[in-house]
Amino acid sequence: MADFATRPMGKSVFLFDVDGTLSKPRLTATPEMLQLLRDVRKKTVIGFVGGSDLGKITEQLTVGNTNILEEFDFCFAENGLTAFKMGQVLASQSFIKHVGEEKYKQLVNFILHYIADLDIPIKRGTFVEFRNGMINVSPIGRNANLEERLAFNAYDNQHQVRAAFIKVLQEKFSDLSLTFAIGGQLSFDIFPTGWDKTYALRHIEQEGFTEIHFFGDKTHKGGNDYEIYEDPRTIGHRVTCPEDTMKLLQELVISKA
Repeated sequence: MADFATRPMGKSVFLFDVDGTLSKPRLTATPEMLQLLRDVRKKTVIGFVGGSDLGKITEQLTVGNTNILEEFDFCFAENGLTAFKMGQVLASQSFIKHVGEEKYKQLVNFILHYIADLDIPIKRGTFVEFRNGMINVSPIGRNANLEERLAFNAYDNQHQVRAAFIKVLQEKFSDLSLTFAIGGQLSFDIFPTGWDKTYALRHIEQEGFTEIHFFGDKTHKGGNDYEIYEDPRTIGHRVTCPEDTMKLLQELVISKA
């Protein structure tokens, strides 16, 4: 806690989801949001907890030549499987090492066959994206543009494509003890049970914080913010957009004497 003791609210840490919380899905956070986070950091400790890899999160939270690892006290990509404290790398984990190469191959093969047979309006590219601590699966493909993403999100809300896909995978691979979480507009994550966003708390629970605040938009059961939002170690704040986050930060931090 020595690094944070000089801040007025240095015994609290504020953690943020990225998509839908600090920025609109897959878009860059506004300069106003990033400046507000800098102002908040003067008073308390901040960090992000994103499901995406560090490269994608960096794209969303960088303006100009800023270094994302210097803008946040804690940086947790892939739910905390890739982690940094004050710019210094922390211990990481590997999905493939956990489940084994053969089981991983069976899982990916099944996913690709399922998507090949899936009848949806359009398909683009990058249907399975391997990350260090998880797999990200997109029925439409992560190469879809913004208009296509919005169209698929509306289609999925009506037809529950991702939910049905997850149900099949849960039944087929029940022996692997995996968790499935819908996040963003067009995909879902697969990771070993316990490797949800609460994994990030392992890196900070020994830091002596008296309050751990978490802000997220996918806080419903099945959403990728659900577990950390409901965790008894956190004070959860449900938001629907970055503007909600900014309003709450003004109330909880900036307006405090």
